[in-house]
Amino acid sequence: MTHGIYGSGANWRGIAKKLHQNRPEWGVVLVDLREHGRSEGGSPPHTLAACAEDLRALFDELPGIEAIAGHSFGGKVVLATRALAPASLRQTWILDASPSARPGAERDPDNSVMRVLALMERLPKTWARRDDFIAAITAEGHPLPFAQWLAMNLAPGDGGQLTLRLDLEAMRRLLHDYYARDLWDVAFDPALPGEVHIVIAEQSDTLSEEDRTRLAAAPPHVHVHRVPAGHWLHIEAPATVVDLLTSGLPTPLR
Repeated sequence: MTHGIYGSGANWRGIAKKLHQNRPEWGVVLVDLREHGRSEGGSPPHTLAACAEDLRALFDELPGIEAIAGHSFGGKVVLATRALAPASLRQTWILDASPSARPGAERDPDNSVMRVLALMERLPKTWARRDDFIAAITAEGHPLPFAQWLAMNLAPGDGGQLTLRLDLEAMRRLLHDYYARDLWDVAFDPALPGEVHIVIAEQSDTLSEEDRTRLAAAPPHVHVHRVPAGHWLHIEAPATVVDLLTSGLPTPLR
C-alpha cells in the first residue's frame, strides 16, 4: 500500500492491521514513496515513472506480491506500476485518484494540494514545538486533523528542534509530473496484469464528471467502487475501506 503526497505508509497502518485481522492469509507492506517518510530520496528526476520504477523493484525483493494499492498521488503511482509489473500481479487498487492529466492544476487557486505546498514553502523549516506547526497550518484555514497529519513530517533535529523532513522542491517536481501524466491507457489495457479497482470517494472532486463518465464505459477488467467520504477516505471512512478490501482481495495463490 502506498500513500498520498506529503504522507507515508504509516498513514495506512490502522487499515493494514484490520485488513490482516480479517484476511490473515494476506500480509500488507506499507511503502514510503521516494522523498517521503523513511524512504531514501532516490535519484532524480523525481517523476511518477521514477516512483513506479521504485515500486517495481519491490516485486524483486518480495516476489509474493499479488496486489498493490495507492491513495491519491500513490494511486497514480500504482497505476503506472501496473505497466511495469510482472504477470503475477492480480489486482491494482486506485483509491480516489484520477488517471487523467490535469493541465493547469498547479496554477488553480482552488487546488488545496498546491496551496499547502506554497504554505510550507513560506513557513519556517524548524519548529520548537509540534503544536506551533499545527497552529500555523490551521491558521490558514486547514482542518485540525489534516494539520496533525501533516505534522507527522516533523522529525527531531539538532538542538531539540523539529525539522520538516519533506524536500519541498522534490514535492513540487513530483506534483508537476503527476498533473502532466495521462494514464487511462494503462488503466484500460486488458493485456496488462490483473484487474483494476478504482475507488471513488463520493464527496471528493478528485475524479471529475468526465472521469466518471469514462469509467461507466470501462472494460470488464476495471471495477468501480464508491465510498461515502471525502478525499481522505482512510481517515473519514476507514471501516468502509477495510470492508472493501476484505471482500475484494482474492485468495492468494502462494
